[in-house]
Amino acid sequence: MQLNSHKDFRNELSAELDNILGYWKRFSPDDEHGGFVGCRDHYNKLILKANKGIILNTRLLWTFSAIGNFRQDKSTVELATRAYKYLKDYFQDKKNGGVFWELDYTGKPVNTRKQIYAQAFAVYALSEYYKLTKEEEVKNWAVSLFELIEEHGRDRKNNGYLEAFQQDWSPIEDMRLSEKEDNSAKTMNTHLHILEAYTTLYQITKEEKVREALHNLSILFLEKFYAEEIQHFHLFFDVKWNRTNNIVSYGHDIEAVWLIIEAVRTLNDTDLLKKANRVAVDVAETFLKEGYVKGAGVLNEKNLDTGNLDTDRHWWPQVEAMVGLDFAFRITNENEFQEAISDIWEYTKSQIIDRENGEWHFRLNKNNEPYTKEDKLSMWKAPYHNSRACMMLLK
Repeated sequence: MQLNSHKDFRNELSAELDNILGYWKRFSPDDEHGGFVGCRDHYNKLILKANKGIILNTRLLWTFSAIGNFRQDKSTVELATRAYKYLKDYFQDKKNGGVFWELDYTGKPVNTRKQIYAQAFAVYALSEYYKLTKEEEVKNWAVSLFELIEEHGRDRKNNGYLEAFQQDWSPIEDMRLSEKEDNSAKTMNTHLHILEAYTTLYQITKEEKVREALHNLSILFLEKFYAEEIQHFHLFFDVKWNRTNNIVSYGHDIEAVWLIIEAVRTLNDTDLLKKANRVAVDVAETFLKEGYVKGAGVLNEKNLDTGNLDTDRHWWPQVEAMVGLDFAFRITNENEFQEAISDIWEYTKSQIIDRENGEWHFRLNKNNEPYTKEDKLSMWKAPYHNSRACMMLLK
């Protein structure tokens, strides 16, 4: 990118951050039942009486808090506080600790399972909200959730974290995040979001117990999840770390590299950072060869056993790729990474951003046709990936 295009790029990212925030300010608050609405369809039509999911609500808290920390915006602080209060009053399990998975539209729990992924997102969101407010009760809640994850979720025998539990933290047979997932005891996805949560928690606490857990997670990513021979991260494992399938996710690969570097930088571990940087560059180079198509964005995933390639373009890998490739560029100064960032951004602007109905399409097929049955706002469609990428790249 030339100097003038850098300026254009920054201006476009800043404007898109405004657009994202504007959409969620206008269309996500639930003025009738409190908190935020549970679903809007592809056409941005409100789905009445839709359930409210913990992932959407913690991601909203994180997003509004992060933008509030990024720049002065009183309305963003108000929305973050709205998200925090709803989380505290309705999603919090006051008897057993932790947060529920899903509520009905009135705030009554309908799925009380304890998904470790969800507890981690609550830690992440609360830690970011603490940076905004400096309220001790917020930090204390984040630490208490960390302690619950460590007590119940951490596998002290085999290392790593188990996926899910019943409401009272007893074992559960079906651990999946969704019907699309493998029912595996340990997944890269959950560990990745524990990693980002513990990174932010350690930044606000500097407690040794958090540092130990974050250091352990960083090692797990570099030594258990990462497969050097293929330069990918494996996704699914059983309790004893036997791989349960051979699928790789291009979005998770490129997201992981920069989150690991952020974690290791927070730990201030020079030796580990050297290894993380080396892995980041290797994964980024493989990503460009396999997961990215010039002029056509980022592919979803591939089954390495069957060769089956999922060519759908989901919204979030596009922007996670831009951040991960930026980290690789800063390590190597290789122009191929910067050129790919620019190209993916052009694709995102022309195809992923929904100019008609607002926000971003959930996913497109290989012909750049959006899946109209996917939602614009729902449990899994939130502003955290795209707003975070805009802020990371602007920083």
